[in-house]
Amino acid sequence: MAKRLRIGVLGSTNGTDLQAVIDAIEKKQLEVVIVVVVSNKADAFILQRAKIHGIKSIFLNPKKFSSREKYDVALAEMLVKEKVDLVLLIGYMRVLSPLFCKKFENKIMNIHPSLLPLFAGKMNLDVHSQVKKMGLKETGCTLHFVTSEVDGGPVILQEKVPVFENDSVEDIKNRVQRAEQEIILKALKLFAEHKIVVKGKKVVLLE
Repeated sequence: MAKRLRIGVLGSTNGTDLQAVIDAIEKKQLEVVIVVVVSNKADAFILQRAKIHGIKSIFLNPKKFSSREKYDVALAEMLVKEKVDLVLLIGYMRVLSPLFCKKFENKIMNIHPSLLPLFAGKMNLDVHSQVKKMGLKETGCTLHFVTSEVDGGPVILQEKVPVFENDSVEDIKNRVQRAEQEIILKALKLFAEHKIVVKGKKVVLLE
């Protein structure tokens, strides 16, 4: 039997997209294993979500470290100890240091709630509020590899969603989140099958 892809998840919020991954694994639709979920927020529901499903969950307190780099060194050591093949960021509200990005080069995926490069550097409701304010007819999400350039790494997949005139910010968020879950699951399957290749700043998806 082939070795299952071992995923470490970093998150700071509710981890709604993580639930979609957990559900797919439990339904045997995805041949991966989530070995650890780490948060920089003690009260982040993503940790509780992991515990409910018997996944190891760790709060790594940033206040115990004198710099972002030292925090990331401890984080990297934790992930290496768990033999993580891929790091998945789900609502992770910290910028990863160049040191960490280099350590896991082309092995860190981040989901961003816009069609990058639109709204790069913005997060969550800030993005959706801007979409509504500007009267855009469509928005979407981007899954990309993480580099030291914030929201500037190679794009793996993007998914567009419509924006309707009467949408609330919450409506837009919910529609984008469904698209996020679809492309995360698709990309995890492709990565597990070694069908994602990075060539320079471009991603090639193999048939």
